[in-house]
Amino acid sequence: MKRLVDKLKSLIFILFSIISISPLWPIGPSLAGDPFIIVNKEINQVAFIKDGEVKKVYKAATGKTDDLTPEGLFTVTVKAINPYYRKLNISGGLPENPLGTRWIGFDALDTDGRTYGIHGTNRPYSIGYYVSLGCIRLRNEDVEELFEFVPIGTKVFITKTWKSFEQIGIEKGVIYP
Repeated sequence: MKRLVDKLKSLIFILFSIISISPLWPIGPSLAGDPFIIVNKEINQVAFIKDGEVKKVYKAATGKTDDLTPEGLFTVTVKAINPYYRKLNISGGLPENPLGTRWIGFDALDTDGRTYGIHGTNRPYSIGYYVSLGCIRLRNEDVEELFEFVPIGTKVFITKTWKSFEQIGIEKGVIYP
């Protein structure tokens, strides 16, 4: 009897392992209802999606050239309050820090979340323009709000399109049609 139970446990484990990696299993880039961020470089806006709907849209600044802000599906891997600016050795919280008050880093181009991110700015007049070296800038008050909504592991989809956030969200399976 014990041998039969052990075989059943093994079989259940194997079946679960196969099912959980199957493309039909509902584990993917993001589950409907999970937090999700869409960055649209065409209109320089960021949408926060949760529970199948667009909850908030923020004006943003993106890369000076089209190739500087990478496109694709990424994952938030780092969050920081008053981030340190490594390039110029500027401590977090200082007015001259170009990263502003929050950093939401994601793993674009095989980086660790410390190279590309959604962050605040000490230049709020730059919002809405193509001015960054690749990151997505928000006003400090906007990135502080988004920071509270976004856990590590949140997916970030960056694109350049004239489609609405709702259309993109439906295509990505994070907004209910």
